[in-house]
Amino acid sequence: MNRARKIFSNKKSKYESRRRSYSIQMTISISFTIISVCSVCFLSIMLYQQFVNKTKDITIERTEQVLNQAAINLEDYLRNMRRISDAMYYSVIKDKDLGYESMGVEMNLLYEANKDNLISIACYTNEGQLVAAAPVANEKENAEAAKREWFQEAMGQMENFHFSAPHVQNLFDDPSYRYYWVISLSRAVELTNNGKSALGVLLVDMNYSSIEQLLSKANKAKTSEYLYLTDSAGEIIYHPKQKLIYADLYQENNLEAVRYDDGSHEEMFDGERRLITVKTISYTGWKIVSVTPMTSFQMGLKDMRFFMIMLIALSLLTLVVINQLVSGQIAKPLQKLNDSVKEWETGNLDSDIYVGGPIEVEHLGRALRATVAQIRQMMQDILVEQEEKRKSELDALQSQINPHFLYNTLDSIVWMIEGERYQDAVFMVTQLASLFRISLSRGKTVIRVEDELKHAENYMNIQMVRYKDIFRVTFEIAPEILSCCTIKLVVQPLLENAIYYGVEHMDGEGEILVKGYQQNDDIYIEVKDNGLGMPEEEVGQLLKDSHRVRKRGSGVGLINVHNRIRLCFGEAYGLEIESAPDEGTTVRIHLPFVPYAEETRDKLEAGKQQI
Repeated sequence: MNRARKIFSNKKSKYESRRRSYSIQMTISISFTIISVCSVCFLSIMLYQQFVNKTKDITIERTEQVLNQAAINLEDYLRNMRRISDAMYYSVIKDKDLGYESMGVEMNLLYEANKDNLISIACYTNEGQLVAAAPVANEKENAEAAKREWFQEAMGQMENFHFSAPHVQNLFDDPSYRYYWVISLSRAVELTNNGKSALGVLLVDMNYSSIEQLLSKANKAKTSEYLYLTDSAGEIIYHPKQKLIYADLYQENNLEAVRYDDGSHEEMFDGERRLITVKTISYTGWKIVSVTPMTSFQMGLKDMRFFMIMLIALSLLTLVVINQLVSGQIAKPLQKLNDSVKEWETGNLDSDIYVGGPIEVEHLGRALRATVAQIRQMMQDILVEQEEKRKSELDALQSQINPHFLYNTLDSIVWMIEGERYQDAVFMVTQLASLFRISLSRGKTVIRVEDELKHAENYMNIQMVRYKDIFRVTFEIAPEILSCCTIKLVVQPLLENAIYYGVEHMDGEGEILVKGYQQNDDIYIEVKDNGLGMPEEEVGQLLKDSHRVRKRGSGVGLINVHNRIRLCFGEAYGLEIESAPDEGTTVRIHLPFVPYAEETRDKLEAGKQQI
């Protein structure tokens, strides 16, 4: 029974492992596939839309180019007609006195020079009487030029040129009995007769077929696209289906198009959406209108849509296959990495983290392996650090009273008693007892600054009796730092060094200053002497672990004090030393401003206080 359960359990475990691996692979595959499908569809739609817009822009640009070219050609033609009119007026009419001169010869010459584009040139008085005409001067009896629209417009606005709509000109008898479609260019002119000036009208009939040919060339290459010409009122001057329009078999939206500004516009006319491009002809107010059905933009888009659909289908199929392969390659290394992490989570820090698979997974495995190694090293470092801290504190306690100092102090007490200096002996014993009491501090490492300075004062009182006042010491302590935390035995070693290495061998009186103050969120305690000092390179070696403590003085050296402060309060604190030969030495204790309390003291000693 147990064996069967074990086999079943193993199979279940393998099944769940395969299921988890499959689940990871499916999750990655489905996620990548969805993202890929959305991305491909989005890009395809954007590309198709860009293609449609580009096709539309190209069509519009091409239409505008054709329209602009037609407008340029037409403007050149009309400008030439104006030049003919100006030449007739300024070079002939203004120089002639009709009372005794004729303008017929010059008019015929001008007509012959431009007869390819002209039907006739004529000049009338303000009453409509013919003055001269070319090439035929035989006016019909019922011509009544003064009643014609072109005549009235010229007389109504004398400063302007006037272009008429296309019409059949029948003012003169033509021997060939042919009547031509013309566009009349009329203007008011000043006629001179026997020295007297009077108004008249100059008429230049342009051959309509010339304009028709210009615009027909632009429509030749067109299929469903075409352009037509209207005057400023919207009346059609030229249209490729003009005969059908006159027969009322075809309709054009010319009256609406004439209201459009120059440029491209979209409109719906006769159930069809069209793109209308308008260009105004200077001098005349005429407008060339290009009509492009929107269906023309769909040319080639059907094949493009089919191509895009096939491309999307092929891309999606390729992406699904690639996603399956990639997800499989990612899932297996991840599963192996997951199994090794689970082994680590059980508390087995000696387990090896899997490293392999794709670069990212391999990097993750290396990072986790490095993390495990760092944790191991950190645990080892913590153990070593705690051991070093304990050892430093033990060394400080064991070496806080130098036997030589104790022997000399007791010897001084015996000498005082034998000399019957009982008060001095009592003072020495009292100071020594106080020194012992504060040094022990009930086994506590963190004490008040006030107690540490009291210990230093007791020590200096004893030393001043022993050295028979060869130096003097001064304490300048700010009251606000007395109730702050410090570790014990940090000031006394500095005073001891100041005596032995600073003022003991001086020729004059030595001075030692102990100064305590607060600065920002920190407190500083300085021990300054005016002794022999030391070179800068020696100062730089004092706080290094490789520096050897000198044989004289207490066993608690500067490096010991410095390390104990940093172990308790952090790397930002400790000792600072300034010295120069023959200028004395200043050793500065740097501590955080932490008010003393039993809870704070216990946390600092346990290494849990956050500074």
